[in-house]
Amino acid sequence: MIKQGKEYTKDKHIVFVFNKDFELIEGLPSIAEEQAKTFMKSEDKTDFLKLGNQFIFFVKTQDNLEKMRVAGHGIRKQLAKSAKEIFISGEGEPALALAEGLALSNYQFLKYFKDADKKRYQLSEINLLNDFEEKEISRLNNTTKAVFWARDMVNEPLSYLTAPQLAKEIQSFDHVENLSVTVFDKKKIEELKMGGLLAVNLGSVDEPTFTIAEYKPKNPKNKKPIVLVGKGVVYDTGGLSLKPTAGSMDIMKSDMGGAACIAGTIYAAAMNQLDLHIIALIPATDNRPGKNAYAPGDVIKMYDGTTVEVLNTDAEGRMILADALAYSNELNPELVIDAATLTGAAVAAVGQKGACVMGNANQETISQLISSGSTVHERLVQFPFWDDYAEDLKSNIADMKNLGGKFAGMVTAGKFLEHFVDAPYIHLDIAGPAFLSSEDNYKGKGGTGTGVRLLNNFLEKY
Repeated sequence: MIKQGKEYTKDKHIVFVFNKDFELIEGLPSIAEEQAKTFMKSEDKTDFLKLGNQFIFFVKTQDNLEKMRVAGHGIRKQLAKSAKEIFISGEGEPALALAEGLALSNYQFLKYFKDADKKRYQLSEINLLNDFEEKEISRLNNTTKAVFWARDMVNEPLSYLTAPQLAKEIQSFDHVENLSVTVFDKKKIEELKMGGLLAVNLGSVDEPTFTIAEYKPKNPKNKKPIVLVGKGVVYDTGGLSLKPTAGSMDIMKSDMGGAACIAGTIYAAAMNQLDLHIIALIPATDNRPGKNAYAPGDVIKMYDGTTVEVLNTDAEGRMILADALAYSNELNPELVIDAATLTGAAVAAVGQKGACVMGNANQETISQLISSGSTVHERLVQFPFWDDYAEDLKSNIADMKNLGGKFAGMVTAGKFLEHFVDAPYIHLDIAGPAFLSSEDNYKGKGGTGTGVRLLNNFLEKY
């Protein structure tokens, strides 16, 4: 979608990204030049001129790249659905950030609309007029494609996106060079004795899946793989601990936002040909109160042999993640990162403007991840990970219980997961930003694909 090298065509939509010195393309009407001069003397950051069906946008360069992305969203809002291409005249990171915001704002989930063709944006080309490295443009396009895939998955309802279907969607990545996907079915999961995943699945009519996506280029710079783990609860009723409040199940199709994040991340990493060996693990099921559903008071034996007393069946994400994290030990990773829409406590703590991060990996690595979050504006707030929090997870009848005390629920959930990982570990609770009920600029409404841009920026710099 973002391209370079095409010559500007008269009367086409165009954006001028100005620094202190500005130049307009020859052939534009004098009114455009006059408005540009007035704009540069004003305090305004953006302006536009409409000449018939043509838009000419003016944007002042800002060091804050997020403001440039948001400006790109504003341009998408101004353009008609019928606009097929737009040109951007500007240099460096600000112009690229504006193009990124515009591209991300072009996303729509129209699959279930009868009049989808009428609603669909026709914009297919964002043409950069200045010189940029081909790799930069390719990276933006590939990462945006992966974000769109993740958004699609989160927006899909359970009537389509069951656990087996999620596995099939990830299998579609197999065409990417050096990326392979393996799916374990219920029989294999039973053979492996993944008790957490099997317990959560007991109430479902659909079988669980455990998907392994591996990207291994010819000469990766890491001798041991980086393992990414994503929570794939495709729908969550809470199980027998049924969600009690009005509206609390309305968006629970989004409870696989962690799986979408992690699968989207390895998809983008492979398309961008990063020189890293990466493995993604996606345990998936829905969580229902039917059939022989697991119950509060049950004791579940996990993949690594740990016994867990279930106090609340709505704390199901950690049950399936625990098996995947324990499985990661078989892969001898140098770093494990998981992402999950895990706790309401994370939303209560930081809202929907950011996600929670914690872990026992060295602080330099966590700081690098936080820095990547600031770069792409998928911000992270680090929480303490003291061993004291694990005291809340002690059980009277089993090795652990699946629920901590009434305080710091996002941290006690992280400590529960830490128990199952041998390698340096980082936990991302993305419950807040993964799904939005109202539009937030280029992040859109509904599934946001949060974490894909964050983790790819981190992996690029790793």
